Amino acid sequence: MKRRIGQLIALFFRTVASLFDKSHNFKSDSRNIILQTFFTGVEIIIPLFIVATLFGTVVIIEVLSLMGKMGFSDIVGNLMVVVIIRELSPILTAFLIAGRSGSSLTTYIGSMVIDSEVDALATMGINPIRYLVMPSVIGGTIATIISNIIFSASAIGAGFLVTKGIIFITGNAPNLQITWNYLSTEIIKALTIPDFVFAIVKPFVFGIIITINACYQALNIKRDIRLVPKATSRSVITSFLYIVFADVVLSLFYFISYMQNLSTII
Repeated sequence: MKRRIGQLIALFFRTVASLFDKSHNFKSDSRNIILQTFFTGVEIIIPLFIVATLFGTVVIIEVLSLMGKMGFSDIVGNLMVVVIIRELSPILTAFLIAGRSGSSLTTYIGSMVIDSEVDALATMGINPIRYLVMPSVIGGTIATIISNIIFSASAIGAGFLVTKGIIFITGNAPNLQITWNYLSTEIIKALTIPDFVFAIVKPFVFGIIITINACYQALNIKRDIRLVPKATSRSVITSFLYIVFADVVLSLFYFISYMQNLSTII
Protein backbone atom coordinates (compact mmCIF):
# COMPACT_ATOMS: atom_id res chain seq x y z
CA MET A 1 0.00 0.00 0.00
CA LYS A 2 2.78 2.44 0.98
CA ARG A 3 4.66 1.55 -2.20
CA ARG A 4 1.59 2.25 -4.35
CA ILE A 5 0.95 5.60 -2.68
CA GLY A 6 4.61 6.48 -3.19
CA GLN A 7 4.30 5.66 -6.88
CA LEU A 8 1.16 7.78 -7.16
CA ILE A 9 2.95 10.73 -5.58
CA ALA A 10 5.92 10.17 -7.90
CA LEU A 11 3.59 10.17 -10.93
CA PHE A 12 2.04 13.40 -9.71
CA PHE A 13 5.43 15.13 -9.47
CA ARG A 14 6.42 13.76 -12.89
CA THR A 15 3.20 15.27 -14.24
CA VAL A 16 4.00 18.64 -12.66
CA ALA A 17 7.55 18.46 -14.02
CA SER A 18 6.21 17.74 -17.52
CA LEU A 19 4.62 21.20 -17.53
CA PHE A 20 8.12 22.65 -17.95
CA ASP A 21 8.89 20.49 -20.96
CA LYS A 22 9.08 23.09 -23.74
CA SER A 23 9.33 20.54 -26.53
CA HIS A 24 5.54 20.16 -26.70
CA ASN A 25 3.04 22.22 -28.62
CA PHE A 26 1.11 24.56 -26.31
CA LYS A 27 -1.85 24.65 -28.70
CA SER A 28 -2.08 20.85 -28.71
CA ASP A 29 -1.84 20.71 -24.91
CA SER A 30 -4.57 23.34 -24.53
CA ARG A 31 -6.83 21.40 -26.89
CA ASN A 32 -6.33 18.18 -24.92
CA ILE A 33 -7.06 19.95 -21.63
CA ILE A 34 -10.27 21.46 -23.02
CA LEU A 35 -11.39 18.08 -24.38
CA GLN A 36 -10.72 16.42 -21.02
CA THR A 37 -12.57 19.18 -19.17
CA PHE A 38 -15.53 18.80 -21.53
CA PHE A 39 -15.57 15.02 -21.22
CA THR A 40 -15.30 15.06 -17.43
CA GLY A 41 -17.51 18.04 -16.61
CA VAL A 42 -20.02 18.72 -19.36
CA GLU A 43 -21.06 15.17 -20.19
CA ILE A 44 -21.74 14.34 -16.53
CA ILE A 45 -24.04 17.32 -15.88
CA ILE A 46 -27.35 15.45 -16.29
CA PRO A 47 -26.64 12.57 -13.85
CA LEU A 48 -24.93 15.04 -11.53
CA PHE A 49 -27.98 17.31 -11.55
CA ILE A 50 -30.37 14.41 -10.90
CA VAL A 51 -28.34 13.03 -7.98
CA ALA A 52 -27.84 16.52 -6.52
CA THR A 53 -31.57 17.31 -6.75
CA LEU A 54 -32.62 14.06 -5.09
CA PHE A 55 -30.13 14.32 -2.26
CA GLY A 56 -30.83 18.02 -1.82
CA THR A 57 -34.56 17.32 -1.54
CA VAL A 58 -34.03 14.63 1.09
CA VAL A 59 -31.67 16.83 3.11
CA ILE A 60 -33.99 19.86 3.00
CA ILE A 61 -37.03 17.85 4.08
CA GLU A 62 -35.18 15.98 6.84
CA VAL A 63 -33.39 19.04 8.20
CA LEU A 64 -36.47 21.26 8.28
CA SER A 65 -38.70 18.54 9.72
CA LEU A 66 -36.33 17.42 12.45
CA MET A 67 -35.13 20.89 13.41
CA GLY A 68 -38.71 22.16 13.62
CA LYS A 69 -39.69 19.31 15.95
CA MET A 70 -36.60 19.74 18.11
CA GLY A 71 -36.93 23.52 18.28
CA PHE A 72 -33.65 24.26 16.52
CA SER A 73 -35.04 25.98 13.45
CA ASP A 74 -32.45 28.75 13.86
CA ILE A 75 -29.61 26.41 12.85
CA VAL A 76 -31.18 25.19 9.61
CA GLY A 77 -28.68 27.20 7.57
CA ASN A 78 -25.72 25.76 9.46
CA LEU A 79 -26.91 22.21 8.89
CA MET A 80 -27.49 22.82 5.19
CA VAL A 81 -23.98 24.23 4.82
CA VAL A 82 -22.40 21.35 6.78
CA VAL A 83 -24.31 18.54 5.10
CA ILE A 84 -24.48 19.77 1.50
CA ILE A 85 -21.74 22.31 0.84
CA ARG A 86 -19.02 21.01 3.15
CA GLU A 87 -19.46 17.25 2.88
CA LEU A 88 -22.16 15.90 0.57
CA SER A 89 -21.39 17.93 -2.54
CA PRO A 90 -17.60 17.43 -2.79
CA ILE A 91 -17.57 13.73 -1.99
CA LEU A 92 -20.58 12.71 -4.13
CA THR A 93 -19.27 14.78 -7.04
CA ALA A 94 -15.92 13.03 -6.72
CA PHE A 95 -17.60 9.60 -6.57
CA LEU A 96 -19.59 10.32 -9.73
CA ILE A 97 -16.52 11.53 -11.61
CA ALA A 98 -14.39 8.63 -10.38
CA GLY A 99 -17.06 6.13 -11.43
CA ARG A 100 -17.55 7.62 -14.88
CA SER A 101 -14.56 9.65 -16.04
CA GLY A 102 -11.93 7.90 -13.94
CA SER A 103 -12.93 4.47 -15.21
CA SER A 104 -13.10 5.73 -18.80
CA LEU A 105 -9.65 7.28 -18.50
CA THR A 106 -8.18 4.03 -17.21
CA THR A 107 -9.77 2.06 -20.04
CA TYR A 108 -8.61 4.58 -22.66
CA ILE A 109 -4.96 4.78 -21.59
CA GLY A 110 -4.89 1.10 -20.67
CA SER A 111 -5.95 0.18 -24.20
CA MET A 112 -3.15 2.38 -25.54
CA VAL A 113 -0.67 0.52 -23.35
CA ILE A 114 -1.92 -2.85 -24.62
CA ASP A 115 -1.65 -1.67 -28.25
CA SER A 116 1.89 -0.30 -27.65
CA GLU A 117 0.70 3.22 -28.51
CA VAL A 118 2.30 4.63 -25.36
CA ASP A 119 5.65 3.11 -26.37
CA ALA A 120 5.14 4.57 -29.85
CA LEU A 121 4.72 8.05 -28.36
CA ALA A 122 8.01 7.69 -26.50
CA THR A 123 9.69 6.42 -29.67
CA MET A 124 8.54 9.53 -31.53
CA GLY A 125 10.05 11.73 -28.82
CA ILE A 126 6.70 12.60 -27.21
CA ASN A 127 6.58 12.44 -23.43
CA PRO A 128 3.59 10.16 -22.59
CA ILE A 129 3.19 11.83 -19.20
CA ARG A 130 2.94 15.27 -20.83
CA TYR A 131 0.72 14.08 -23.67
CA LEU A 132 -1.68 11.80 -21.74
CA VAL A 133 -1.48 12.36 -17.99
CA MET A 134 -0.98 16.12 -17.72
CA PRO A 135 -4.08 17.15 -19.76
CA SER A 136 -6.14 14.52 -17.93
CA VAL A 137 -5.10 15.83 -14.51
CA ILE A 138 -5.60 19.52 -15.32
CA GLY A 139 -8.83 19.04 -17.26
CA GLY A 140 -10.25 16.56 -14.77
CA THR A 141 -9.43 18.80 -11.80
CA ILE A 142 -10.99 21.89 -13.40
CA ALA A 143 -14.11 19.87 -14.24
CA THR A 144 -14.33 18.50 -10.68
CA ILE A 145 -14.25 22.01 -9.20
CA ILE A 146 -16.94 23.25 -11.59
CA SER A 147 -19.06 20.12 -11.04
CA ASN A 148 -18.87 20.58 -7.27
CA ILE A 149 -20.25 24.11 -7.57
CA ILE A 150 -23.03 22.87 -9.86
CA PHE A 151 -23.84 20.05 -7.42
CA SER A 152 -24.17 22.43 -4.46
CA ALA A 153 -26.31 24.90 -6.42
CA SER A 154 -28.54 22.11 -7.79
CA ALA A 155 -28.93 20.41 -4.41
CA ILE A 156 -30.11 23.63 -2.79
CA GLY A 157 -31.99 25.31 -5.66
CA ALA A 158 -33.57 22.33 -7.44
CA GLY A 159 -33.96 20.51 -4.13
CA PHE A 160 -36.00 23.42 -2.82
CA LEU A 161 -38.26 23.39 -5.91
CA VAL A 162 -38.86 19.65 -5.62
CA THR A 163 -39.60 20.05 -1.92
CA LYS A 164 -42.19 22.71 -2.68
CA GLY A 165 -43.65 20.40 -5.32
CA ILE A 166 -43.96 17.59 -2.78
CA ILE A 167 -45.65 19.94 -0.34
CA PHE A 168 -48.12 21.04 -3.03
CA ILE A 169 -48.93 17.50 -4.22
CA THR A 170 -49.29 15.98 -0.77
CA GLY A 171 -51.21 18.89 0.66
CA ASN A 172 -48.33 19.86 2.95
CA ALA A 173 -48.08 16.31 4.26
CA PRO A 174 -44.56 16.85 5.63
CA ASN A 175 -46.00 19.85 7.48
CA LEU A 176 -43.29 22.12 6.12
CA GLN A 177 -43.65 25.85 5.75
CA ILE A 178 -40.67 26.99 3.74
CA THR A 179 -39.83 29.95 1.53
CA TRP A 180 -36.81 30.48 -0.69
CA ASN A 181 -36.06 33.76 1.04
CA TYR A 182 -35.88 32.03 4.43
CA LEU A 183 -33.74 29.12 3.22
CA SER A 184 -31.30 31.19 1.17
CA THR A 185 -30.92 33.79 3.91
CA GLU A 186 -30.14 31.14 6.53
CA ILE A 187 -27.57 29.46 4.26
CA ILE A 188 -25.85 32.74 3.39
CA LYS A 189 -25.69 33.68 7.07
CA ALA A 190 -24.10 30.32 7.89
CA LEU A 191 -21.45 30.46 5.15
CA THR A 192 -17.92 31.37 6.23
CA ILE A 193 -14.74 32.16 4.31
CA PRO A 194 -13.33 28.64 4.93
CA ASP A 195 -16.47 27.23 3.28
CA PHE A 196 -15.67 29.11 0.07
CA VAL A 197 -12.02 28.07 0.28
CA PHE A 198 -12.77 24.39 0.84
CA ALA A 199 -15.41 24.46 -1.93
CA ILE A 200 -12.38 24.84 -4.20
CA VAL A 201 -9.72 22.95 -2.22
CA LYS A 202 -11.65 19.71 -1.74
CA PRO A 203 -12.67 19.14 -5.38
CA PHE A 204 -9.18 20.31 -6.42
CA VAL A 205 -7.59 17.57 -4.30
CA PHE A 206 -10.21 14.98 -5.28
CA GLY A 207 -9.77 15.78 -8.97
CA ILE A 208 -6.03 15.22 -8.76
CA ILE A 209 -6.53 11.96 -6.85
CA ILE A 210 -9.04 10.59 -9.37
CA THR A 211 -7.06 11.42 -12.49
CA ILE A 212 -3.61 10.51 -11.17
CA ASN A 213 -4.92 7.20 -9.84
CA ALA A 214 -6.74 6.43 -13.10
CA CYS A 215 -3.61 7.12 -15.14
CA TYR A 216 -1.43 5.15 -12.73
CA GLN A 217 -3.65 2.08 -12.94
CA ALA A 218 -3.67 2.31 -16.73
CA LEU A 219 0.07 2.82 -17.20
CA ASN A 220 0.86 -0.17 -15.00
CA ILE A 221 -1.25 -2.66 -16.96
CA LYS A 222 0.72 -5.60 -18.32
CA ARG A 223 0.38 -6.54 -21.99
CA ASP A 224 -2.81 -8.54 -21.46
CA ILE A 225 -6.16 -7.24 -22.69
CA ARG A 226 -7.93 -9.21 -19.95
CA LEU A 227 -6.31 -6.98 -17.32
CA VAL A 228 -7.95 -3.77 -18.58
CA PRO A 229 -11.36 -4.40 -16.91
CA LYS A 230 -9.58 -5.36 -13.67
CA ALA A 231 -7.51 -2.18 -13.76
CA THR A 232 -10.65 -0.16 -14.44
CA SER A 233 -12.55 -1.58 -11.47
CA ARG A 234 -9.45 -1.23 -9.29
CA SER A 235 -9.16 2.40 -10.37
CA VAL A 236 -12.71 3.17 -9.24
CA ILE A 237 -12.47 1.31 -5.92
CA THR A 238 -9.11 2.76 -4.92
CA SER A 239 -10.24 6.25 -5.96
CA PHE A 240 -13.22 5.91 -3.60
CA LEU A 241 -10.90 4.90 -0.75
CA TYR A 242 -8.42 7.72 -1.42
CA ILE A 243 -11.25 10.26 -1.68
CA VAL A 244 -12.73 9.24 1.68
CA PHE A 245 -9.31 9.33 3.33
CA ALA A 246 -8.53 12.76 1.84
CA ASP A 247 -11.96 14.03 2.90
CA VAL A 248 -11.32 13.00 6.50
CA VAL A 249 -7.92 14.70 6.48
CA LEU A 250 -9.27 17.91 4.95
CA SER A 251 -12.26 17.91 7.31
CA LEU A 252 -9.98 17.96 10.36
CA PHE A 253 -10.10 21.75 10.06
CA TYR A 254 -13.82 21.63 10.76
CA PHE A 255 -13.60 18.85 13.37
CA ILE A 256 -11.70 21.17 15.71
CA SER A 257 -14.46 23.75 15.44
CA TYR A 258 -17.13 21.06 15.91
CA MET A 259 -15.50 19.78 19.10
CA GLN A 260 -15.22 23.28 20.50
CA ASN A 261 -18.91 23.90 19.85
CA LEU A 262 -19.78 20.52 21.36
CA SER A 263 -17.81 21.28 24.52
CA THR A 264 -19.68 24.56 24.99
CA ILE A 265 -23.04 22.78 24.59
CA ILE A 266 -22.12 20.02 27.05
